[in-house]
Order: sequence, then C-alpha cells, then structure tokens
Amino acid sequence: MRARYLAAAALLTAPLALSGCSGDSPPGQETSVDAASLVSVSYAGKTQVDPSAPLVVRAGKGTLTDVTVTSADGRRVAGTAAPDDRSWTSSTPLSAGQQYTVRVSADDGHGGRGSTVQQFTTKPAAKTLTAQLTPGDSAVYGVGEPITATLSLPVHDTAGRQAVERGLVVSSTPAVTGSWYWVDDKTLHFRPQDYWPAHARISAAFEMQGRRITGDVYGGKASSVSFSTGDKLLALTDAGSDYMTVYRNDQKIKSLPVTTGKPGFDTRNGVKVVLEQEQSVFMDSSTVGIAAGSSNAYALNVLWDTRVTWSGEYVHAAPWSVGSQGVSNVSHGCTGMSTDDAHWFYDTFHKGDVVQVVNSKGHAMEPFGNGFGDWNLSWTDWLKGSALGQPVRTSAVTGAGGTAQVGLIRPEA
Repeated sequence: MRARYLAAAALLTAPLALSGCSGDSPPGQETSVDAASLVSVSYAGKTQVDPSAPLVVRAGKGTLTDVTVTSADGRRVAGTAAPDDRSWTSSTPLSAGQQYTVRVSADDGHGGRGSTVQQFTTKPAAKTLTAQLTPGDSAVYGVGEPITATLSLPVHDTAGRQAVERGLVVSSTPAVTGSWYWVDDKTLHFRPQDYWPAHARISAAFEMQGRRITGDVYGGKASSVSFSTGDKLLALTDAGSDYMTVYRNDQKIKSLPVTTGKPGFDTRNGVKVVLEQEQSVFMDSSTVGIAAGSSNAYALNVLWDTRVTWSGEYVHAAPWSVGSQGVSNVSHGCTGMSTDDAHWFYDTFHKGDVVQVVNSKGHAMEPFGNGFGDWNLSWTDWLKGSALGQPVRTSAVTGAGGTAQVGLIRPEA
C-alpha cells in the first residue's frame, strides 16, 4: 500500500511504542522497531541551520509511512514523498529563528514498524521586514479610507512582493472584493473594488514572522490595525454649476452654493478623501508659490477647514466670496462656502469621507502622493498594481470591538 504522508492540514497518527530492532517476524505479525535506526533527517542534531535549504527525511532501510514537520508556533510544513516512499522533501520554505519537530514513522520491510521524533532550530534572519499599517486608532472612518502598509525595507522583485501581499491579511464584515496596490517599493494601499460598505468592521495585519520574503530578508514582528466605517457620505461638487450636492447612504440630504478655483487656479477634478480637519488655519499664499504683494496674494485665518489634498486644497468657509457662490468660480483652488455651510460640512464629514469634483477645468486628482486619490484608478488599472494580479475576498472579522481577529485573504474563485 502506498505510504501515507501528513502535510500542512493533516493529523498525526499516534506513534507506536519503540523497542529494540527485531529480525523477521512470523507472517501476518507486526512488531515494533526503533525507527531512529531506519531513517535520517537532514537537519537532525544540527543547530542554527539555514532555513532556505529544504528539509529531507530518508529511509535507510524499508520505507517511510508518515512524516509530519511542525514549528513551535504550530505551523505545519508541507512536503512531497518520493515515488518509492524512501524519502520526503519539504515543499514550503522554513521560517527563520524557529524550532521544528519532525515526527517520522517507518516500516523496515520485514513486518517491523515504529516512530521517532527529532528536532532542529533554524538560524535567525539577517534582515527582517516589518509593516506599519494605517489607520491604526480603531476609530470610525469614511467609506473611502484605504488601508496603507509602509514597509521597513524596499521589495523590488515580483516573488518578494507576492510574499508580502500574502502576508498582509485583511478581514471585513461584511466581506468585500479588494486588492493591494504597490505605490512604490515600500508602500502598498488596499481598497475594495467599490467603496467600503457603510458600518463595516475592518481589520488588517502583517503576519510573516520568520517567513522568507526575498533573498535573505524574512518577516519580522507582526503588526495589526482595526477600524470601522460610518455612514456613506459623498460630497459631489459641480464646478460648472457651482453647487455641491451632499449624499448620505446614496440619499441626497443637502445642496450648497459654492465657488471653486478660478482660471489658472482650477480645482482638481476627481475623487478625494478627507485627510484631516481644523477649526482654523492660517493660509498664506506664499507657501504655495504666490508672491506676497501680487494680485493673487492672500494671508488670513480661515475657519472650518476640511483638507482633501496635502498640497493645500480644502473645503472651507469663505465669507468674502458669498456673492459668487453658486454663480462663478473665484477661489485659488479650494471649495469655498458660507461660514454656516462650512461649519455644517465640518461637523458632518470626517476622515475617509468622499469629496468629488466634476466639470472643473483643472487637472485630475493624482492617485498617490497628494492625499488619497486611489479611487481615481479604474478597478482594472488598480489590479495591475498587485503583484498577485488578482482580486481577493476578505474573510469575516470575528470578535468584538478592538479585539477583532484577522482572517486570511483568499483569492476569489
């Protein structure tokens, strides 16, 4: 009968009692033998072994019947048996700085069967890679907030990037279809195909401790974050009509007269995400390249400021332009409204909520580098930024509140 080998998800059969070696047994009678004398383990008896080399278990006499390799943290190592059941070789990489236990059962070919247990430890990693994840405050965000991962080391090669993506696990309730996007060699963003559902619970974690990523780089300390979403809030600003329409959960709740950027200072078209808010900001045109004393210069305190780009685009109070709001565009790129309307907007919108501008003559919002313009990439183009090249389906968050556990990302069927 073909030998039975235990891999990642299999259960270990109970080992037989060990005794001294025996000679041939009477027909039909099985005896216990010392399996340690029948098999050899390539790492046995060694310390600080290379985790990048495969583990090999061989039967010097007879055949192998069971092989199970388990790390100290409970992970099973998958492997493949030779056609003659005389050897077994690991098929998944070992982790660095980890102790492993090897359990082997063998048949001596003369009716004798037995088991043996051996251990070894792999070398610590020379280089470790960690990931800083955001948002990490377990707060409530808008449905446009992406998850970001900033790596401690750059990863250039495709195989390494694939390993990183597999180690970045995302869960959400309800589940969504999403994908990671490599912004650069050290930065990834995760977003769903569409906005996050309203009132979702979301968790993300980097789980690669000791596992090889690329070359001599292995995963370092694990990290995790959790947050949730509130209502779906969208502010749609039409720079052609100079009105902003506000939607809550896809239902129109308010229409506000506004003014956007005048010619030469046109507001960016596209989808932006609220980055931060301040009740008062001193705005100085010299910080954005407008010379002091010129006709376009300004220096004043502005109230109820909701930032949507790092370069200085806000939704804010502009009492000096009320006569132009709903009529024409006279700002330097921000979306201005009355003080009362800006106060309402400030109280209603928060980090992660969506602000979209259409019909402006300005440039399109950058996908990266000036805030969260992630949603301006089509889903097809977003998937091109993934090393895995396919969407994933998040697993459900379990637990409650900040104790949510994180499940594995699984490729869609």
